[in-house]
Amino acid sequence: MNAPAPNPWHHLTIRPRKTPVPFSTSLPRYWMGGHRTLTLLVNSLNLLFPLGERFFIRSARAFLDAAQDDPVLLEQLRGFMAQEVRHGIEHERFFQILEAQGFRLASFLDRYDDLAYKRIEPAAAPRLRLATTAALEHFTAIFGDFALATDLPEAHPELRDLLLWHAAEEIEHKCVTYDLLLRVDPSYALRLQGLGMAVTVLLGFWVMAYLDLAAQDRKLPPPSPAQDATPHPRAPGHTARHLWRQGIPQRLASGLLDYLRPGFHPSQHDNLGAATAWLQAHRPA
Repeated sequence: MNAPAPNPWHHLTIRPRKTPVPFSTSLPRYWMGGHRTLTLLVNSLNLLFPLGERFFIRSARAFLDAAQDDPVLLEQLRGFMAQEVRHGIEHERFFQILEAQGFRLASFLDRYDDLAYKRIEPAAAPRLRLATTAALEHFTAIFGDFALATDLPEAHPELRDLLLWHAAEEIEHKCVTYDLLLRVDPSYALRLQGLGMAVTVLLGFWVMAYLDLAAQDRKLPPPSPAQDATPHPRAPGHTARHLWRQGIPQRLASGLLDYLRPGFHPSQHDNLGAATAWLQAHRPA
């Protein structure tokens, strides 16, 4: 019988980094190559990150005692939480750019916070919250893998660097909450419950955020050529075909099926090299 492949994440040191992104407030409104729908989809996902990452931290912190006898995992958990704090801060900086473009975010963010983290979170058992976090970390790693593999060539350089920095660190810590879940409760049933919760809340709040931004966008004055190099945004049908050609739905479906395998572990998809290479090449001066 062949020995299992070594896990390159097992002894990995995880640490927070400053983002190499000096944001400006003059970003084009449709910064994904003029794609209105695609830009709004990414913007709406950005709205979920800061509060979502604080939820990840709370979910992991509740079970730090389960890692006390594993100093490597315990240190990785601390690094994971520090990275998530930094991610939230940087994505909230991006909120300022959206607001400068005319979007009003407070109403959606208040509703999102109230429903997701003041109603749903307290109603869920702590183990289910951890299982949901592990599943959501799996999906962020899938998005991260796509971002690094394609280099997001259509994105404005500043936003591309923000997304690729976030993507690389998501891949770097993608095993941490899953390994903690295995220590707390390795049951397959709990993993499936967490996956179901993750898919439901991610899609539900992502759609809510998109509809909110899209409704506001229709009421804003059209961007001038000076604001947007491509002032004619593409239709939603064009964006759907574009996403299909890029393979995003296929990657998500494959990742979902992977997570359903009883013997699944995030390290089985070894993409750490790409993440490490990007982080080393983009270290702030």
